[in-house]
Amino acid sequence: MTPAWIRNGYMVLIALFLAAPLVVVAGVSVNAKKTLLFPPEGFSLSWYAEIFTENEWRSALFASVGLAAFSAALAVTIAMPLAWFLWRRVAPWARVFQFLGIAPFLLPPVITALGFLSFWATAGFYGEPWTAVISHAIFFVTLPLVTLSLGFASIDRSLVEAAATMGADDRRVFRTVVIPLITPYLVSGYAFAFVLSLNEYIVSYMTVGFTLETLPIKIFNALRYGYTPTMASVSIFFVVIAAAVFGLVARYGDLPRLLGAWSSEDK
Repeated sequence: MTPAWIRNGYMVLIALFLAAPLVVVAGVSVNAKKTLLFPPEGFSLSWYAEIFTENEWRSALFASVGLAAFSAALAVTIAMPLAWFLWRRVAPWARVFQFLGIAPFLLPPVITALGFLSFWATAGFYGEPWTAVISHAIFFVTLPLVTLSLGFASIDRSLVEAAATMGADDRRVFRTVVIPLITPYLVSGYAFAFVLSLNEYIVSYMTVGFTLETLPIKIFNALRYGYTPTMASVSIFFVVIAAAVFGLVARYGDLPRLLGAWSSEDK
């Protein structure tokens, strides 16, 4: 049997290997000089302040947050009735709808993005900001669909049957029994879709081009004029947001169950 210190040391090495790029980017983001050199020459947080004070970066930040918020809400709106249908209709043919829900996320992003580009260009709406919202929602609908499916699967069907026996119709059962039980999964699905939409580049670029400049698109545009630590600070900013969102999900939600694990009461 392998000694514990060897296993622990191996895991530490893996953690250091995975964290090394993030450490380099974090170091570059606080460089006092306008270079992407590591280790940093001096210390400055001015590049982080530039995200909020410089007009172009601030506009890109607001565009990214707005796009992520609306597209995540739309993704949840699409996933909710689909997950409810799959839970209520236990039939082999119903899985076709589940496959349609996860298909956009399973395909390579560039393939999905090209599909959106062709569709919106043919429809005559290419470049409209709302097309990016719809495209992101379709692309990331898999995430809330998975979390909501786990939430529905965790519901004791006897509770629904008891409510129906007491005279509650489907709407009342859904509102008073189902919604309270799946709320953590609803919030988690929204959070996952929000974070990934915030970082998505290829779908945004293919649907709106440069008419809506999100932070990922802004970084790409800024590369044409040289490298600055602001790009690194934006990357760390994304990491902090993702860590905060997923940390809240882990703190207030059942993260093991969201990842597919089942508690002893479910067995």
